[in-house]
Amino acid sequence: MKSSAIPHYDVLVIGSGLAGQSLALRLAETRRVALVTKLKLENTATAWAQGGIAAVMDEADSVNSHINDTLRAGDGLCDAKATRYVVEHSRAAVEWLIDQGVPFTRDGDSNTGFHLTREGGHSQRRIIHAADATGAAVQQTLTEKVRAHPNIDVLERHVAIDLITGAKLGLVENRCWGAYILNIDSNHVITVGAAHTVLATGGAGKVYLYTTNPDTATGDGYAMAWRAGCRVANMEFIQFHPTCLYHPKAKSFLISEAVRGEGALLRLPDGTRFMPNHDPRAELATRDVVARAIDFEMKKRGVDCVFLDITHKPADFIKSHFPNIYARCLDLGIDITREWIPVVPAAHFCCGGVITDLAAHTDLPGLYAVGETASTGLHGANRLASNSLLECLVFAQAAAKDIETQNPPPIPKLPRWDESRVTNADEEVVIAHNWDELRRFMWDYVGIVRTNKRLERAVHRINLLEREIEEFYANFRVSNDLIELRNLVLCAYLIVRSAQQRKESRGLHFSPDYPKTLATAKDTILKPR
Repeated sequence: MKSSAIPHYDVLVIGSGLAGQSLALRLAETRRVALVTKLKLENTATAWAQGGIAAVMDEADSVNSHINDTLRAGDGLCDAKATRYVVEHSRAAVEWLIDQGVPFTRDGDSNTGFHLTREGGHSQRRIIHAADATGAAVQQTLTEKVRAHPNIDVLERHVAIDLITGAKLGLVENRCWGAYILNIDSNHVITVGAAHTVLATGGAGKVYLYTTNPDTATGDGYAMAWRAGCRVANMEFIQFHPTCLYHPKAKSFLISEAVRGEGALLRLPDGTRFMPNHDPRAELATRDVVARAIDFEMKKRGVDCVFLDITHKPADFIKSHFPNIYARCLDLGIDITREWIPVVPAAHFCCGGVITDLAAHTDLPGLYAVGETASTGLHGANRLASNSLLECLVFAQAAAKDIETQNPPPIPKLPRWDESRVTNADEEVVIAHNWDELRRFMWDYVGIVRTNKRLERAVHRINLLEREIEEFYANFRVSNDLIELRNLVLCAYLIVRSAQQRKESRGLHFSPDYPKTLATAKDTILKPR
């Protein structure tokens, strides 16, 4: 293909985490695939995942048990069909990863052959894992296969700007035909045409000051889909992971849920346990309960953090089950076999997203969404631990299966990116200041506890930022920082608008102004004008 030609693909996958890579690999035997990723293939939220993948593997477990645990965590908002679909396909999804060569932790005494751990909200041990670095093991295994596959073109250090749609092209049929993509190194925008486009861009954790997410989690998929006319649902349900390492030199290091699953206790600085006062499940309560309890205790007592204590377990057990957590903490001067781990909650996962069906279709023909970007109905008002990687696998398979059955029309002539009326930015510092302001007021006003007053303050600041950023976007050449900031401000708007519409406290959304849970659970659905 000549360098001047606009490349066309059967499938354009935007995002290189588990959802994006597993979908690309499933399709690459029969389709030509482009895989776009902002940094390297390995730099994803998947690679940071520690705990594991929830799946019905053990003889003592059951599909109904896993479903019931998921529904209970989702606090009335899980879609029953989607939940059953995911859980019923859980074992096959994990077995596909095993076939790919993922080195899950073995256990010769188990009837499955693998060690299964338990996490908060689960009634059974059903979390298959690779020590305490499951995501890294999965990512490394799949990345090697993606790089080696002749039918997958990998575009590293490229960021998607916007989707190309029939409506924008003035065509009768409004369908997605690919995307405009910025080469971060050359700062050149390319047009990529595709018969099918898949958003697998992860979440929007970077909209908050403190997050367990990588720097790439800037809500790109939500924002691009919204601008293309797709609905989003339940964006107010932001899961704050209860236990992020609190240390000045530890950037967003997560202390896995599995540590509590294996018996760790939460303590105040004086050693007092507090979780039994908040929930009968104590440390094994769901994440929303634990995060809110920690937030309550920190604010009540004016302390900077609480502590996670697993020192009562044998040192060899801790080192073998949590080698990466042990090593990282030790690097920072904390020996978790003898010392408590300082922890705080941090933004972790977006339970809502772009509305999809069981085949991962969005509202726009030709556009799919998988993984954290999608709102499948699985998570409801609060995601059950380790259901996220499972969701990536199951819906990536569903999307691939659907794409293989499609016979789309030919890709129309696509225009190139027009930079004729813009110039180079004069003051990049504006972007940095706006980015910092956004993350701080979202943390202060739209965090674990929201009030009407806080949300109103957030709306005011979002409106100001939106005007500044859109003016900047209209007049200057795009950059990676500008693209991400533009997307994050839109995500902040969607989160706050959704939070304002929910006049109750449910799952991850808690408001002292509406402390009760309504009798009828309803999704918050936003539709672009």
